[in-house]
Amino acid sequence: MDQLIEIGNTRVLRCADEGALLRVAGDANDSLGDAWAHSADLLAIPVTRLGPDFLNLSTRVAGEVFQKFVNYRMKCAVVGDISQALDASKALRDFVRETNKGNALWFVRDFDALRLKLASAA
Repeated sequence: MDQLIEIGNTRVLRCADEGALLRVAGDANDSLGDAWAHSADLLAIPVTRLGPDFLNLSTRVAGEVFQKFVNYRMKCAVVGDISQALDASKALRDFVRETNKGNALWFVRDFDALRLKLASAA
């Protein structure tokens, strides 16, 4: 079950580990709707909710989903261990490094890391 929590001044919709996968850009619509229904500022999406091709940047799925979140001004954090995918792709390592420098999209190892990231961004 999704859970709305507050970290500082940020309302975070922590998505459940199980549920619909983000396989194509259109799948982001449900996540956005849930976030808006809860008046969330940030979506925390567990890695388990990413489709099998999501972290393969050549499929463009991640870019299209994240662009949708950016277009609708919904911050997003992907929460979980993606080390195997990072080890297999220099492009993904570069993408993660660059997005983590910004304030709209982050990749974090766990929810505690998200809390720290939000605290440092405040």
